[in-house]
Amino acid sequence: MFRVSAVPELTEIELIARCRSSDRTDRRQAQRLLYERYKRAMYTTAFRILNDADHAHDALQDAFVEVFRNLTSFRSESSIGRWIKTIVIRQALRKQRLESRFLPLDETSHDQPLQVPDTLTGQQLDAAIRALPAGARAVFLLIEVEGFSHKEVAELTQISEGTSKSQLHYAKKLLRRSLAELQPD
Repeated sequence: MFRVSAVPELTEIELIARCRSSDRTDRRQAQRLLYERYKRAMYTTAFRILNDADHAHDALQDAFVEVFRNLTSFRSESSIGRWIKTIVIRQALRKQRLESRFLPLDETSHDQPLQVPDTLTGQQLDAAIRALPAGARAVFLLIEVEGFSHKEVAELTQISEGTSKSQLHYAKKLLRRSLAELQPD
């Protein structure tokens, strides 16, 4: 048996092994430590997608329930953090689908780089991203912030790669327009 605060130096492998332990107390404490290690980063990911604190907390809770139920199927092909993040993203996207749908857009649009003003602050950029429609925001964040490919985004969001590309183009178009308004004349 160990205490969460007493063993923060557990390696990822040791922590996963303890989360799979047959000793219920040991397993629960390890699960708590795993949650504590990843909750902030995973909440941030969910919040960026959902743009709502309550929905992000719900998605985070549902994701960690899924993590703990399926931890025995974790094959260590990626880091545990990457595996958890994928689950969080899927939960956030499920929650988002309940709230809204992706906009149908022209799939032949071409992606162009986003130019930002030199005076842009982090808060202004965050506000502009949060103002995007839900589907476009999710695709933009998954590709531009999280580094997923269009193919991966299509699988996660259950849309076509063309729609993913179109949503990214649309998000950048809206951001360009929003950020252009911030530029001094």
